[in-house]
Amino acid sequence: MPDPVLDVPQEEREARIWQNDVMMEVQDTGAFVRALLPVHLTEGHTLTFGLWLGVSPQDLRRAYHDWWSPSYPSLVLDGLIANDVQPWGLLGRPVRAVVRNPDETPYADSSADAETQTVLSDEWPHEMVLSALPEYLR
Repeated sequence: MPDPVLDVPQEEREARIWQNDVMMEVQDTGAFVRALLPVHLTEGHTLTFGLWLGVSPQDLRRAYHDWWSPSYPSLVLDGLIANDVQPWGLLGRPVRAVVRNPDETPYADSSADAETQTVLSDEWPHEMVLSALPEYLR
C-alpha cells in the first residue's frame, strides 16, 4: 500500500510537511497524531503498536495546544487509524484515543468499528500476532 507521506517528492517535503515527534500535518494529505494501540496477548502479555491517528486539522491544533499544558490529561481525539496494523488490517478504521498517562502519547481506547473494538478488548494468541510482524521485529 502506498504511503501518502513518503509519496511526497523529497524536494517538496520541507514545504509540505510540518512535524514534530508526535504530530504531523502534510499539505493535501492530512493531519496526524501519534497514538498507542495496546493488544492483549495470552498469558497476560500486552503488545503495544505505535500508530498515526488521522485527525481533523482543528483537532491537531487542539492537541498541539494541550500536549504540554495542564489540560493534556483530558485530551480525547477521535480519528482514523492512518497506518496498517497487522494481522487485522485496521487502516482507515475509526478509533478514540485518550490519555492514560500524562507522560505518554494517547492510547487507542475504543472504536465504533466492531472489528477494531474486538482488537482492543479481546485476548489474542502470541503466534498469530507476532507472526504478522516484520521479521526484524520478531
